[in-house]
Amino acid sequence: MNPREAQQILDEADLLCSAEESALAVRRVAGEITTRLAAANPLVLAVMGGAVVFAGQLLPQLIFPLDFDYLHVSRYGDVTSGGQLTWIVEPRSAVAGRVVLVVDDILDEGVTLAEVVRRLLAQGASEVLSAVFADKDIGRAKPIAADFVGLRLPNRYVFGYGMDVRGAWRNLPAVYAVKGL
Repeated sequence: MNPREAQQILDEADLLCSAEESALAVRRVAGEITTRLAAANPLVLAVMGGAVVFAGQLLPQLIFPLDFDYLHVSRYGDVTSGGQLTWIVEPRSAVAGRVVLVVDDILDEGVTLAEVVRRLLAQGASEVLSAVFADKDIGRAKPIAADFVGLRLPNRYVFGYGMDVRGAWRNLPAVYAVKGL
């Protein structure tokens, strides 16, 4: 997508959650995580690339000892509907015996997060919790529920705050929905 097309998508989009609302949601989630994990010395794993914004805003608000690493999986690539899960980068940190917090941008259908949690438990994690910036209401049951949720969003094609539209606009501090989708 060229810059003109990306700008047109943003200009026509519906604002769902302002930058201020997004920041408040992250602050609330940080408090919930702190209450639950402050004494656990967790391994925090960000799911790249969508979680980079959420993780970058969340981590400075977790004022307790933790280890940080990342993993990279994808079901989407450059398409808008999910396909086969591909593991691009495994965590370098050992998860065996650890409390692990998986941080991701959005819980959409839940297939990716469910597989990540399953795999970490199979690798010996003592507990795996998940934090998502957004949980999309898709109107049906999901194979997993996030333990910590920043925002609840309608079943629309959303972007901003780590979520992209055809590769663009992950960097926005607010959440938008593509017009008509």
